[in-house]
Amino acid sequence: MDYSKTLNLPKTNFAMKANLPEKEREIQKYWDKIDLYRLIRGKRVGRTKFILHDGPPYANGDIHLGQALNKIMKDAIVRYHTMLGEDAPYVPGWDTHGLPTEQQVAKTTKKDRRSIDPLEWRGECKNFALKYINRQREEFKRLGVLGDWDNPYVTFDPAYEASQIRVFKELVRRNLVYRALKPVYWCYHCETSLAEAEIEYKEVTSPSIIVSFKLIPDEKILDILKEDSVYIPIWTTTPWTLPGNAAIALNPGAKYLLIEEDHKRFIVVEERLSDIKELVGWRDITVLGEFLGKDLEGYKALHPFEDREVPLVSGEHVSTGEGTGLVHTAPGHGPEDYEVGLRYNLPVISPVDELGRFTTETLNLKGMNVEEANKIIISYLEETGALLYKGSISHDYPHCWRCRKPVIFRATEQWFIDVNSFRDMALKSLDNVEWIPPWSKNRMVGMLEVRPDWCISRQRIWGVPLPIFYCKNCNSPLLDTEVIEYVAKIFEKEGSDAWFKYSTEELLPEGVSCPKCGSKDFEKEKDIMDVWFDSGSSFAGVLKTHKDLLFPADMYLEGSDQHRGWFQTSLLLSIATEGIPPYRKVLTHGFVVDEAGKKMSKSLGNVIDPQEIVNSLGADVLRLWVASSDFRSDIKVSKNILNQIVDAYRKIRNTIRFMLGNLYDFDPEKDMVPIEKLDILDKWVLSEWNELLDRVKKAYDEYEFHTVFHSTHSFCVNQLSSFYLDVIKDRLYVDLPSYLKRRSSQTAIYNILKGILKILAPIMVHTTEEAWQHLPGKKEISIHLEEWPERYSVSLSSEEEKMWDCFFILRDEVNKKLDEARQNKTIGNSLEAKLKLVIPSNMYPYISKLDGRLSELLLVSEVDVLSKDDTSSIDVEIIPLEYNKCQRCWMYTPDVGKDEKYPDLCKRCISVIENITGEGEDR
Repeated sequence: MDYSKTLNLPKTNFAMKANLPEKEREIQKYWDKIDLYRLIRGKRVGRTKFILHDGPPYANGDIHLGQALNKIMKDAIVRYHTMLGEDAPYVPGWDTHGLPTEQQVAKTTKKDRRSIDPLEWRGECKNFALKYINRQREEFKRLGVLGDWDNPYVTFDPAYEASQIRVFKELVRRNLVYRALKPVYWCYHCETSLAEAEIEYKEVTSPSIIVSFKLIPDEKILDILKEDSVYIPIWTTTPWTLPGNAAIALNPGAKYLLIEEDHKRFIVVEERLSDIKELVGWRDITVLGEFLGKDLEGYKALHPFEDREVPLVSGEHVSTGEGTGLVHTAPGHGPEDYEVGLRYNLPVISPVDELGRFTTETLNLKGMNVEEANKIIISYLEETGALLYKGSISHDYPHCWRCRKPVIFRATEQWFIDVNSFRDMALKSLDNVEWIPPWSKNRMVGMLEVRPDWCISRQRIWGVPLPIFYCKNCNSPLLDTEVIEYVAKIFEKEGSDAWFKYSTEELLPEGVSCPKCGSKDFEKEKDIMDVWFDSGSSFAGVLKTHKDLLFPADMYLEGSDQHRGWFQTSLLLSIATEGIPPYRKVLTHGFVVDEAGKKMSKSLGNVIDPQEIVNSLGADVLRLWVASSDFRSDIKVSKNILNQIVDAYRKIRNTIRFMLGNLYDFDPEKDMVPIEKLDILDKWVLSEWNELLDRVKKAYDEYEFHTVFHSTHSFCVNQLSSFYLDVIKDRLYVDLPSYLKRRSSQTAIYNILKGILKILAPIMVHTTEEAWQHLPGKKEISIHLEEWPERYSVSLSSEEEKMWDCFFILRDEVNKKLDEARQNKTIGNSLEAKLKLVIPSNMYPYISKLDGRLSELLLVSEVDVLSKDDTSSIDVEIIPLEYNKCQRCWMYTPDVGKDEKYPDLCKRCISVIENITGEGEDR
């Protein structure tokens, strides 16, 4: 007889199929149709705000896996806070100006910015940025990231540019902006100055030379130095900077020696004597005297090829652990050298142009690149006998973040923010910020403590111009807040193209004159602002102006490189103009690396495109990978790792599918079983759910997404699939629909499923939405309009907890024996077995509470239990049953075959069959 019609089989369309990417697109169309973001905003009006301010990605290419990770993390946090009932708007943004875009435009259009009209060039750059804003927007949306995508903030928007100009105005008002000739990072390949945040370090091999400067005798000071043949050896890895040498620095507290070798005398620091001797090849040396570095201050030496004398000066920065302890000092080519130069009023010599070519006639260097100049200078020093040592050294050297080529320090007239004047205030403000992870605060402190003044001028066209004018008569800069505000209002209406469109007279208010000479004839500044000023001022252009947002933000969240980038520049500008940080929390995540921990690189062939993952596996798999990773360190990804995530995803989804499939006839309004009538097994699983909910809530609050993932995955696999759902299949499939135990389990399933969908909704945004649409009962039209689940009001007594602890100890032993019996072919299915259990007497009172339930809970057909006083172990005997198998419930019972009408059914199943056309009595 066919009994399949009597089984309560799942009837839902929610299934684990290979069409997840297509299904996700359908779900996203549904969100667009109902305008989900606006619905959420409407439901959260008046609630407590949570503002996560989006750090703007650069709009110059398709998104990479690191950006995908970043956006998914932000989305999960915003969705979680939304589920907490908070008003958590998300306004995405884009960074658009500056060097990276200009490089790409030059490459794609083959145009030269120097040879075309600035407005045409800016138009090309804007179109390029717009193209990638639109592409990235769709790519981020495809990841399931929800936000105000129709109204993002973009740094080239007129309102944003005007806000940025007003931040600059406030800096000027506070006397924090100045112009100076000082060395800055300079990329001569890109022809622009660079900020600290635009520098990366790579290992290079550089020339390593020791050069001797001849000391000029001075009758006034040390007698031992009156001889005419005393030389000062300095060490350098940048011979090309020697034309800029203006002094030699010594450590004032270090001991220096006067030594003689082959009738020549040299001054070296004592600590380095043996190393220098080996490098230079000195054989027989005689120490003639010793003195402190400060004793030599005031002496002078002859430059080896420039016609000038250079002084010996003191410098605390001078290391006695490398080189010669006497440091070549070129104020035009290094920040420490520049600081020394300020103290001693040294000239800032920088005979190198924007292309890295020499402008000096010395040694016929004019027009020569700095790298080529190294060879010429070394050759000359060798010919003249001034070169004591020539070699090479491998070391980390600064490179441009865009062209990836070495940079130089070059002194030019630039505009700076006086960071030093408010550095202490910025450092103290860090105590008012929560740093996640906590050690990231130390990273920020370390960077702020050594950060130089901020060079904010850039020699480019595509960006926000510095609103500065110069008097044509006396060349004095006009830094006037009223003038700057006048420019801001023009930008607010027309954007910063106005700077290039209008004449100087049209950009200035009437009657403006030079405060220094009274002239009314001005010219415009040609430089633009550093793009880090663009993004760093977003607190003013977005947080303080957007109707849905607030200042300061609750959170900034970016990769760890932003401690020297957006986190820092935003902090500096906010402290300087507002007196407080722009954020209450800063969350830092690591970089995406391959399975071996190597950086993603096209040359290594280990780059994984997020779009490929989304199109083949689905966005929820990618989102689950993000959630499974500990963001505090670098995050590994590979095909193998993604396959593991796919497996975890399937297990979670199949658990959801099973529960959903067994609610097809459950109406929460009518069929919910009250707590006091719940079956003990259902009470247990609901208490386990409560523990999961507490653990997951704590993990979300602490942004420990990997704990959310692992805890939920473990619950689905262990408590649910491997035990609870396996046990209740019997009552779900065999009992009459209205039986109390069946409804009790459906009550548990319904509440747990509803809760699991909610706790996973910030992560598996599409899968939970799909399942939500099939969930019975009253509900919001989208799971993302729901709020955080509450604990189910069930609890276990201490006796019940002990009972279940004892049961699971017993179950582990039983399962081991059942596995052995299956392997030995003693039994096939566990239902073929009868168990004879002998348990310790201290366990018996608790196990006996489950008397009559053990066969159900252990998934066997019969169980006998005995207690024994003199044992601490559990004895399990497995006896194959010789009863017939019920063809409906698959249990082996002695009553199968006793009924003539239903010879292949057990007594229980016969009762169900006979009542199938009507409602039987609840059992």
